[in-house]
Amino acid sequence: MNAIVEHVKGTTFHQRRGKVKHKLRHTVDYVLYQPEAEGLKMPGRFSLNEKNWMSVWDRDHGGPYGEGRGAEWVREVLAAHDLFAVKGRIELLTIPRVMGHEFNPVSFWLCYGKDDTLRVVIAEVNNPWGDRHSYLCHHPDQRPIESSDILTAVKIFHVSPFLPIEGGYRFRFDIRPDKIGIWIDYSADEELGLYATLTGPRKPLTDGAILRGMLRRPFGSRRVLALIHWHALVLFLKRAGYRKRPEPPTEEVS
Repeated sequence: MNAIVEHVKGTTFHQRRGKVKHKLRHTVDYVLYQPEAEGLKMPGRFSLNEKNWMSVWDRDHGGPYGEGRGAEWVREVLAAHDLFAVKGRIELLTIPRVMGHEFNPVSFWLCYGKDDTLRVVIAEVNNPWGDRHSYLCHHPDQRPIESSDILTAVKIFHVSPFLPIEGGYRFRFDIRPDKIGIWIDYSADEELGLYATLTGPRKPLTDGAILRGMLRRPFGSRRVLALIHWHALVLFLKRAGYRKRPEPPTEEVS
């Protein structure tokens, strides 16, 4: 059976903790597919590395922003970190380009063992200034990642001007055949933090789903970027405290 491109009609929820509180909830269209699959089945209005209504380009993912190498980069990262348990497929969960425009707050590389169990997740994080850093999530012994498992990472990358770099992330991944669930809990200290989620059903991507998504959530990633700036304005007016962008970390992955 040929691999297919799937549509995840996602719901993202953010809740800020601390003296300045803020919540948001929006729907967003993601796609999930296997970049290395041969004979990948996809609808006519979707393309890989070609212009179309909706598309995903290797240069947008895996490596420096705008200079990505896709799954080839992922395989190199896995080898460099001796993650030998990943001998199966690699999937990319990402917001696609819509009419050529691309911006992804975060994409996820899902890396599997030969037994089809999830072993490694690479969270590819971008900020509005064009910087990128990826967090490598796995168990020290590379055992399967269960839906109840908590994986941690030290935050070293500037994402929001209203949150510090200090602190850490707690990730949880629940990837099922019919739906996905990703939870990220960031804590800067005992009070300040942010809880973010991405959930949604998995279905084959169709031309109808692409058209409906463009009508109900117009402009795709342009809309995502506009919403980010809108909520940034709200936090500024709430006096959340603005922090200047520091230089990004020199290492691509941590």
